[in-house]
Amino acid sequence: MDRHEVLIIGGGAAGIATAASLLARAPGLDIAIVDPAEVHHYQPGWTLVGAGVFDAAQTARTMASVIPRGVKWIRAAVAAFEPERNAVILDGYRMLGYGQLIVCPGLKLDWEAIDGLRETLGSNGVTSNYLGHLAPYTWQLVRSLRAGQAIFTQPPAPIKCAGAPQKAMYLSADHWKRSGVAGQVRVDFCSAAPVLFGVPEYVPALMDYVNGYSIGLQLGHTLIAVDGPARRATFARLNADGGKETITRAFDLLHVVPPQVAPDFVRVSPLADGAGWIDIDPATLRHKRWNNIHALGDAINAGNAKTAAGARKQAPVVAHNVLAALGKRAGVARYDGYGACPLTVERGRIVLAEFTYGGKLAPSFPSWLIDGTRPSRLAWLLKERILPPLYWHAMLKGREWLARPTVADA
Repeated sequence: MDRHEVLIIGGGAAGIATAASLLARAPGLDIAIVDPAEVHHYQPGWTLVGAGVFDAAQTARTMASVIPRGVKWIRAAVAAFEPERNAVILDGYRMLGYGQLIVCPGLKLDWEAIDGLRETLGSNGVTSNYLGHLAPYTWQLVRSLRAGQAIFTQPPAPIKCAGAPQKAMYLSADHWKRSGVAGQVRVDFCSAAPVLFGVPEYVPALMDYVNGYSIGLQLGHTLIAVDGPARRATFARLNADGGKETITRAFDLLHVVPPQVAPDFVRVSPLADGAGWIDIDPATLRHKRWNNIHALGDAINAGNAKTAAGARKQAPVVAHNVLAALGKRAGVARYDGYGACPLTVERGRIVLAEFTYGGKLAPSFPSWLIDGTRPSRLAWLLKERILPPLYWHAMLKGREWLARPTVADA
């Protein structure tokens, strides 16, 4: 059985950033990353692809080009975990051993949970920016729609980038407004959530745009079925008395965000909690049962927002704590739950939501520079021009700008 000092499951933002942060602290460390994907995606850019701001090619690079030098890439899928044996089983029954395990496989988009969606996705006006190859179709639909009904959906939490369903809606509505057809295109936001956004300080600015675009806000609506050829979507609605009813609505454009769950091999593993997410300490990101296992990114059960910005803050914490477990660092690094959601409310302006555990505001900039509770042109510049190179050339390279962890005595 092959064995590595540190084994990382997942070559997404969290996995690559953690490997880079480990090597920045301990050059020469024996690290392997397990991921079957050939392409690494900058997923925060897909919203802007869906609005015609970015080209899809800008959001993708080969996996080989982003794996840190000195890290072994094992191109395989994980089948199971055997933490009692300090081993991972890959598809084909190959076994890998580890000294320290880091689990960050992302999550699963559960398209099959919505009846009829898989069959029509990418056609009949049904799209989603949650798939990179469909984001250009979103922009095609938005440009071509001159009149009719546009519906944007949001499923029950948790989901990654909880603001993304709204981002697609605001940028589309802004395009229709600039094109002079806003009066002919009806826009509805059908969200399973009971509120527009989970951190109340950002809601007033968002409601200004909801009202300004004449968006029909339909809270407590969960998409359960799509009939693509008939262009009809069915929702379950929770009534005030606690009962449910179904409502079927016609659409010309339907932007769907699917329910999201942990990957199958995580949900059925001993690493998972009762809901299927990896069971970790929310501060140290160490597994609650196995001291040589840490996890980060979208598959953990911490109460933080599932965003790339969260992973950027988590990666140095995990890197430090893994090295501490190996006797190469002192003290314990702690994650405060930081997450960021740049809400693209119009082309050229963003409401920059930043918060930690419990929805506590955590701005990175003084309010005179960027007031995150108000739309800002500077925040748009940050999203469009600064964050993509920061992702490729800092986060994935172990350069921890505004991401150095707090370390305390054990």
